[in-house]
Amino acid sequence: MSALFERIAAAPPLADEDRARAEHYALISALFAAPDVAFVHRLPALASSWGTIASPLGQAWLLLADAARAIDAEALEDEYTRLFLTIGKPEVMLYGSFHIAGFLMEEPLVELRHDLAELGLGRRAGVSESEDHIAALADVMRHLIVTGPDAAGLQRQKAFFEKHLAPWHEALADALERAPDSRFYARTAPLLRAFFAVERLAFDMI
Repeated sequence: MSALFERIAAAPPLADEDRARAEHYALISALFAAPDVAFVHRLPALASSWGTIASPLGQAWLLLADAARAIDAEALEDEYTRLFLTIGKPEVMLYGSFHIAGFLMEEPLVELRHDLAELGLGRRAGVSESEDHIAALADVMRHLIVTGPDAAGLQRQKAFFEKHLAPWHEALADALERAPDSRFYARTAPLLRAFFAVERLAFDMI
């Protein structure tokens, strides 16, 4: 999984819970950064560890694993293009500023760029997507987890999540499920909802 942002600090050792959180954010970033069938076909193996009917997140993993088994490279690329890359307004917008403000390149993106600069993060050369793309935001959260597992780092994670992901991830999940051309990506919606619900609950307890 290629990182979308430059890494500044070295990563300290992680507790198992933080490692799992970082891996989930890395997975979300990879799912939405580009169509990669080799990565998608590894999802059932991950589901063997994380999938379970005992929790909404575990159930979401089982659904995603089923969808991953059923899709090939051509179908994945076609669906990704139709959903996210069509000329004009795509069926599903992957940018926070659109879901928060109703338009691209609006005030939420300006604020995000300011916050990224405060965190010492800069976009990698060659990355064309704006910083409010869901893949980029998930990558930032992964970075914040692996470089700051202490109390201060947890506060940074909470602040970034509450400002830049919490306001719109439900709208994204709804859009993924409603889109007529969504097959595989409709199955990512339960994972987004369940994982971010766990994150929100954990941050509320800080």
